[in-house]
Amino acid sequence: MVLAFSAGANQPAGVADAVILSDGLPRSLSDYRFFKDSAGWQPNDRVTPYSLNTPLFTDYADKYRFIYLPEGQQAKANGDGLLEFPVGSALIKSFGYEIDGKPRLLETRVLLHRADGWLALPYVWNEAQTEAVLKVAGARIAVSFTDPSGKQRSINYGVPNKNQCKECHALSDAVVPLGPKARNLTHDGQLADFAKLGLIDQNPKVEYRIPVWGETSAPLNDRARGYLDVNCAHCHNINGSASNSGLFLTYEEKMPVRFGINKRPVAAGRGSGNHDFDIAPGDPDGSIMIYRLNSLDPGISMPEVGRSIVHDEGVALLSRWIAEME
Repeated sequence: MVLAFSAGANQPAGVADAVILSDGLPRSLSDYRFFKDSAGWQPNDRVTPYSLNTPLFTDYADKYRFIYLPEGQQAKANGDGLLEFPVGSALIKSFGYEIDGKPRLLETRVLLHRADGWLALPYVWNEAQTEAVLKVAGARIAVSFTDPSGKQRSINYGVPNKNQCKECHALSDAVVPLGPKARNLTHDGQLADFAKLGLIDQNPKVEYRIPVWGETSAPLNDRARGYLDVNCAHCHNINGSASNSGLFLTYEEKMPVRFGINKRPVAAGRGSGNHDFDIAPGDPDGSIMIYRLNSLDPGISMPEVGRSIVHDEGVALLSRWIAEME
């Protein structure tokens, strides 16, 4: 269930629309007034939390997602695809971990829809958890946490720089949102709730639903294709930054060779690991895809940005998918 929040009489003013629409780069997250509290947990008016069926893997970080729409505005549903947000909208995503039994935020990324397009900016939280400040050059943050399997991890968490944000969000040379596609918003009746709240113009009919990748009740092929769509297809699509690879990993891609099966790489190099095919059916260890997902070498690992450790569960899912191919 998606909840709407309203500010009380003693709460700060609503979201600063003028800051979203201005030409400047706000130095502090609080400048936008997305949250009622300084710690970034209580959404302000028309700032609505949401979640995805399958989220992008980012070093096991917990993520907290919010949509802001200006008063009187709606997003437009576009079939299975990305919701179309009006100018003045914002997408807010905070990243953090549970440390010593308490959630702790490391960064908040914002996507601002201005008159000239979308702008992506990263903000890093201070030690006191009272403010996040703009870091256009990105940052590295030492953090220790327990992953879902119970394993203790210590990493240098990477906050992307402004150019990396732009690269991952690029589609036909324009910055666009990645996550809020209708096909990845279907669980718990979210789309129906959005329509009831007036956030979207209609409850779209979704043909290609992305399942929660860890749900064993869903077909293995659907879970694997959904994982690739969320984690890889923002670059590996016909209009993305990796279009020259010829590897297109969107969920709706139907041609097996285009999503990697028996597909040879367009260029030889150590990124191939001396393997012949992106996906070698029945042979995950002989597949370039698994080789790159298992690597932490900056010249080999995929995705290139957003992880400093291997997503063991994701690799296991895709390895099983490839192993069971005829």
